[in-house]
Amino acid sequence: MKVLFFMLVSAVHLLSQGSGKPIYKSDFSQRTFQEIKREIASYEDVAKAIIDLAVYGKYQNRSYERLGLLVDTVGPRLSGSKNLEKAIQIMYQNLQHDGLENVHLEPVKIPHWERGEESAVMLLPRIHKMSILGLGSSVATPPGGITAEVLVVTSFDELQRRASEARGKIIVYNQPYISYGMTVQYRVHGAVEAAKVGAVASLIRSVASFSIYSPHTGFQAYQDGVPKIPTACITVEDAEMMSRMASRGNKIVVHLEMGAKTYPDADSYNTVAEITGSKYPEQVVLVSGHLDSWDVGQGAMDDGGGAFISWEALSLVKDLGLRPKRTLRLVLWTAEEQGGIGASQYYEQHKANISNYSLVMESDSGIILPTGLQFTGSDKARAIMKEVMSLLQPLNVTNLFSDGEGTDIDFWIQAGVPGASLRDDDLYKYFSFHHTNGDTMTVMDPKQMNVAAAVWAVVAYVVADMEEMLPRS
Repeated sequence: MKVLFFMLVSAVHLLSQGSGKPIYKSDFSQRTFQEIKREIASYEDVAKAIIDLAVYGKYQNRSYERLGLLVDTVGPRLSGSKNLEKAIQIMYQNLQHDGLENVHLEPVKIPHWERGEESAVMLLPRIHKMSILGLGSSVATPPGGITAEVLVVTSFDELQRRASEARGKIIVYNQPYISYGMTVQYRVHGAVEAAKVGAVASLIRSVASFSIYSPHTGFQAYQDGVPKIPTACITVEDAEMMSRMASRGNKIVVHLEMGAKTYPDADSYNTVAEITGSKYPEQVVLVSGHLDSWDVGQGAMDDGGGAFISWEALSLVKDLGLRPKRTLRLVLWTAEEQGGIGASQYYEQHKANISNYSLVMESDSGIILPTGLQFTGSDKARAIMKEVMSLLQPLNVTNLFSDGEGTDIDFWIQAGVPGASLRDDDLYKYFSFHHTNGDTMTVMDPKQMNVAAAVWAVVAYVVADMEEMLPRS
């Protein structure tokens, strides 16, 4: 039935192109799709002006320079930390000085965890000091640490098969990297699965597409009714070395010390700024990135770049003297790394107005050269967004992919609001650096940030200025 429906829609679309007759007027309010296409095409000059200003003109490299100033001044911005609150206050002042409207902070409660001092030393079959990064919300080791034999496994299935060997041991996961979405399950659930079989700690091979002896931190989740055991990530190199040792029958012993502490939830804020709509101010196109990061590196790629091209999108619109029909709203989320904590509270505070949200946009995959947008929405909305993307032909960034979800906008998308995220051309690079000490300004490229900012600004402005909101399912 679904196939037949799409065949009918395609046939009507082809007929309308030749006849100029309406395509199911109910699909696109009272206008034909051809009328909507003409409206979008009328933005060609505006799109070119935004691109010229961001990529070639007066404000090229501005988002890069702004980001560098913040991360060099503040450093990493862990949920609940003084660094994060300092960054929020700096951004609040920056957005005011930029001349944006309705700049304000919306209070939220966020987790507060600190890693403390941590170390791991392999004692057998040889002495080797290992580089580790404790995982978010991990408990500490007992005073004096844990010394235990290691059991190396490559999967949860293998752990279950060898459950009788696991009690009292440190589980080392040497899972192969398949994709981030699949392999990250070991980081998130590794401690719980190890605790279920009686392990005293877990060490997870960093979820990384590439490593130069660089451990990656990240979020992990305990489970009610399961003992909480210390857990950290180790390097790809050490995980593979211990796997080789185990395959030879070597006894492996590790001494682990972790001083992590969890404090009561802290007060924090989502940071908001707007360009108020000229005709439908109550309707919103939301652009966003998250301001928090892990406590290593500078949080430049994850997600300083996404936050700053979102700010840049509003700046470019303002600098050109443009005011879209509906409100352009910038939100810099807090505590994304702990599972979208700030964004979930924003959703609860604003969902009563969900019918007024035309599009939610989030950039959180590193600012590398974009190849297009990922988009989730109705077929009707997708058809419109394809036309919007055609305005980016001067940048050769016209692709519209599927799966526009992101941690901070999923709440809206699941409720039916169209959503979009940037599609970058090198996620291999992103997953090599994020959540590590290597996530610094050195991995950022100002020219790529310029292009990303232009894409973000054109899409946000055009969707905000069109006469009608994007249609929903």
